[in-house]
Amino acid sequence: MRVTNKIKAEQIAILGQVYKDTKPALRFGNPFELLVAVILSAQCTDVRVNITTERLFAKAPTPQAIIDMGLEALEVEIKDCGLFRNKAKNIMATCRILVSEYQGQVPEDFEALLKLPGVGRKTANVVSSIAFNRPAIAVDTHVFRVANRLKLAVGETPLEVEKGLMKVIPRELWSQAHHWLIWHGRRVCKARKPLCDQCPLVEVCPSAGL
Repeated sequence: MRVTNKIKAEQIAILGQVYKDTKPALRFGNPFELLVAVILSAQCTDVRVNITTERLFAKAPTPQAIIDMGLEALEVEIKDCGLFRNKAKNIMATCRILVSEYQGQVPEDFEALLKLPGVGRKTANVVSSIAFNRPAIAVDTHVFRVANRLKLAVGETPLEVEKGLMKVIPRELWSQAHHWLIWHGRRVCKARKPLCDQCPLVEVCPSAGL
């Protein structure tokens, strides 16, 4: 199947219809809580992250409180999220920067976000989009996989896919489409065994049944 711009538009329309009511799975109360949650979410389920952050933020809800908690105590709090030592190191370093340079607040500037330890383009895009209501497409493993399988945006790196999606998806839909692609990857277009027989995009997917 040759995936034309018309087919891509149809793919986007179907995704928007099927997943129009989906919301972020991570629970948070402010930009700082979202930032920490997304850092913790690397190679960890959102369900587990939500359990961890609920416990963590009950004890340390601010950057200064996490600094006061200390690295070892932070490691204990987030241990069940996996890669906890590296994540704790990054969260602690980020908290110190937030306190020393931003009065304890998460910066809205994208480049400033990227300079925080443990924050890559995906995390910065998620925070920009959800916390600050700026159009952005964060490419995680689900978005990367679904975009390539649909040939909605083909790329060998998350950045290539991000740029491709930004070209074919209207800017006003970037943040919403990010969630559509994630939920489709979780529910239907799974990594090992995609449920093609249940997929609403099967008629417009070049990878269906492969």
